[in-house]
Amino acid sequence: MKSEQGFSLIELLIGMAVTLMCLAVISSVIAKATSVNNRETRKADALVSAQAALNVMSREIGNSGFGIYMDSTTQTPSNGIVAADSSATQIHIRSNFDNVGDYSVPPGSTVLDTNLPGEDITYFFDDATKSIVRYDAHPASGNSATSVVVNRVSDVTFQYFNYTTSASTVTETTTPTSATARIRITVLVNLDPVVGQPDNQSVSFTSDVTLRNSNYMLRQY
Repeated sequence: MKSEQGFSLIELLIGMAVTLMCLAVISSVIAKATSVNNRETRKADALVSAQAALNVMSREIGNSGFGIYMDSTTQTPSNGIVAADSSATQIHIRSNFDNVGDYSVPPGSTVLDTNLPGEDITYFFDDATKSIVRYDAHPASGNSATSVVVNRVSDVTFQYFNYTTSASTVTETTTPTSATARIRITVLVNLDPVVGQPDNQSVSFTSDVTLRNSNYMLRQY
C-alpha cells in the first residue's frame, strides 16, 4: 500500500499568500475600473446637461434683435442686447417677432415693443440653486415667468465679440455693445468627488452664437 502525502504547512501558507496577492491585484484593478467608470458617467451626465442648456440658450440668443431697429428713420438693425442689463454672468435680449410697433416707454427708446411671451428674455446663473435660470418678461399679459433651464451646473459665463465695418477688427469684451455680433456661452460643471479619482474635477462646454440679426451680420450675408 502506497503512502499518501499532503501539502506541508509551509506549502499551504505559500499557496494562500499567492492567492491573497492575486485577489488583492484583481480587487485593485476592479476598484480602479469602477472609479474610472463612475468618473466618466458623471462627466457624460454633466456634458448632457450642459449641451441641453446651450441648445436652449443658443436658439433664443441667435434670434436676438429680430424685428428691432436702432431708429425708425434709418431702420438700422439692432442686435437686441440690452447692454445695461448684460454682463459676463447675465444676458438680457429682446426680439420682436410680431412687429407690433414703436416702443413708447421710456421716451426715446430705440427698440420696438417687446411685451409678448418669448420676446424679452434674461438668462443668468442662480448660485443658490446651482441652476441656469430663464426669465421671460411679458408685461402685456402680466404673466412674466421664471423657469430653470438646467440644474446641477456650477456657472455660466458670456463673452461678447464686437465687430466693426472691417471683418478683421474684432474685440472681445465682458460687456456687450451695439456692435456685438457674436457671443460665446460657456457652461461649467464641477463634478462630485469620486473615490480613487482626483478631487475638484470639472468639465465645460462652450458654444459660439452668431447674432444673425445684428447690423454687421446682416451686411455680410
